[in-house]
Amino acid sequence: MSDIIIRLVSSKHDRKAFVDFAWQVYKDDPAWIPPLKAEVHALLDPGKNPWFGHGRAALFLATRDGGIVGRISAQVDDLVQVHMEPGLGQWGLFEALDGAAAAALIAHAEQWLRDQHMTKALGPISISIWDEPGLLVDGFDQPPMVMMGHHLPAYRGWIEAAGYTKAKDLYTYELDIRIDMVPVIDRLIKAGEKNPRIRIREVDKAKFASEAAIIMGLLNDAWSDNWGYVPLTEAEIAYAGKKLKPIIYEDLVRIAEVDGEPAAFMITIPDVNEMIADLDGRLFPFGWAKLLWRLRKPRTRRVRVPLMGVTKKYQGSRIAGQLAFMLIEFTRRACVEKYGVHTGEFGWVLEDNQGMMSIAQLPGANINHTYRIYQRSL
Repeated sequence: MSDIIIRLVSSKHDRKAFVDFAWQVYKDDPAWIPPLKAEVHALLDPGKNPWFGHGRAALFLATRDGGIVGRISAQVDDLVQVHMEPGLGQWGLFEALDGAAAAALIAHAEQWLRDQHMTKALGPISISIWDEPGLLVDGFDQPPMVMMGHHLPAYRGWIEAAGYTKAKDLYTYELDIRIDMVPVIDRLIKAGEKNPRIRIREVDKAKFASEAAIIMGLLNDAWSDNWGYVPLTEAEIAYAGKKLKPIIYEDLVRIAEVDGEPAAFMITIPDVNEMIADLDGRLFPFGWAKLLWRLRKPRTRRVRVPLMGVTKKYQGSRIAGQLAFMLIEFTRRACVEKYGVHTGEFGWVLEDNQGMMSIAQLPGANINHTYRIYQRSL
């Protein structure tokens, strides 16, 4: 590692190099989808990303003979200290061209975390659990859907060589949604449709702020006991809403009510990665117009369910599964009939979340990607 130099990203030029490095890593990888560079820059910008209201991060570049050979972030989130574990630091946005660069970057990130008085490292997290968590360890041949990552197969060995062991695996499930539900689920859905206590409704984008507040309230209640859960602040909710609004379609985002009260929700979004795959990360000069046109009437082959939840009041009950499958079925119909979708992806799902895994598996879905979050004592 003596020929590798690690330097702190401290200028616009360095930040640009940090973002652009991914294009060098994946230039020959047909499964990689170039992200929108503006989105990556916004993620790293304390002036734009409200995560920095409760977190701090350092970005590092690895160079050899003047050329960049790797990058990594190291970050400390004050909310992680409260909701997960005191002394838990994280690193992410990890890319490298070889094992020596990987080792040097991870060691440097760990030292930065120690200097911040952290006693344990978790990674890769890029840069919060709500962004792109985990390292892809299975499913390299299939392009990731929107808001999920893609990595080189070699990364697993390099990270484990640095002394890291598995903390959690996260799964995504894939399903051909053109196929009707199996009879047992179909009967459960039909019974729910006849139940006057249950109402499945579409969101109203004209009331986007209030609808988002309902969904986030359900999310915080449904997910609060999950491993890795860190609540979104009001500023982060507003920021996420602003980013998601252009890809929110009323018939693809639904809220389930029981006795007039919100009880469950499901967000489904078109696979924006299909829409941006040919833009090479650039919105200008013509990428913006192309994307806007495609967003007007999306016709993606795939959709993704990034968020779904049932309030704790009903978790573990028969009605919880009924609400979940009703949300899935009503949205499935719209996806197939209106948008021409044939594949749906559900997740990520924690490996020990038996309730959500059962919901994913019953219609016949299969795991198509596995992401691993690693840990190591410092």
